[in-house]
Amino acid sequence: MIRPVAGRPTSTTEPAAHPKSRGAARRAMRRGPTIDDVAELAGVSRGTVSRVLNGGHYVSAASLEAVQQAMTKTGYTVNQSARSLVTKRSNAIGFVLSEPQERLFEDPNFSVLLRSCTQALAEQDISLVLMLEASDAERDRILRYVRGEHVDGVLLISSHSGDPLISELAQAGVPAVACGKPLAPDDILPYVAADDREGARQMTRYLVEQGHKRIGMISAPQIAGGQERLQGYQDVLGRKALKRLVVSATDYSQEAGRSAMEQLLKASPDLDAVFAASDLLASGALVELRRAGRRVPEDVAVGGFDDSRIARESDPPLTTIRQPLELVAREMVDLLLRLVEGEDEGPRILPTELVIRTTA
Repeated sequence: MIRPVAGRPTSTTEPAAHPKSRGAARRAMRRGPTIDDVAELAGVSRGTVSRVLNGGHYVSAASLEAVQQAMTKTGYTVNQSARSLVTKRSNAIGFVLSEPQERLFEDPNFSVLLRSCTQALAEQDISLVLMLEASDAERDRILRYVRGEHVDGVLLISSHSGDPLISELAQAGVPAVACGKPLAPDDILPYVAADDREGARQMTRYLVEQGHKRIGMISAPQIAGGQERLQGYQDVLGRKALKRLVVSATDYSQEAGRSAMEQLLKASPDLDAVFAASDLLASGALVELRRAGRRVPEDVAVGGFDDSRIARESDPPLTTIRQPLELVAREMVDLLLRLVEGEDEGPRILPTELVIRTTA
């Protein structure tokens, strides 16, 4: 027979909370928890809780654990408006997509970047604000919002040649990071990008090694990364990169790819391969080649760039260049947050990979 030891509870549950702690928890449930409730329940000073909320500096491990447990029990969350008054930070980042709204859903790359940036920021307890810049009015509205200090920095996605937003942000002193190498040679905006030029070299070399002689390109040099991909194609072919073999698309859309492929077939009906500067452009080229009665890859081989969902689902599946978009997004967030903290950071270039499927 097991006998209880004097002075010790026989229950296997945790010891009953101190009446003072129970009172703090009950008050928190009635009117919403405050920093004083957390301090009382944790058995620490109000200042200790404040230090925990502002990064945990100069707080012992025991006090830190006690405060965190008290916050969980009371359901306390930080009053972001109050914190912003102290830190002068909004705790939000702008995600500016320089495209019409429908492109957000058409191009899977944008959804990957948006999702990955949102996740990376959430891990830092920072909100993401999505803003679309497809007109002068939308750009002006973005600038008013940013200048009003509603965000601490901006992630620029799909910026176009000649877009004044970049210079306006620089003049306003707003930290910003671009996805892809900026188009203007004198632009010092920090950026994160796949190695677009080397990726284009990989694809063009592969098409040459497969025995193709007349390799065309559907480029989009006016969009971030597009100029680098065109240069990579030219690096490999040199003098064989004839003007008639290169057609510049208006954007990275499927319809732009179809139209550019139509122009290529008219200018160079004997071409036997085409490298498109994005998977969406390549999918449009496949549509036009099928309409023109050209077999892929028997008559014309096709290569893309991105390795997006479109590449895997196209008919036939698309040979392409993989760029690590999830990693690009996380690197952009990390770089921007460092800039917000006043650190001086340079560009980050990530490697690409050739993915061979059926079209080439």
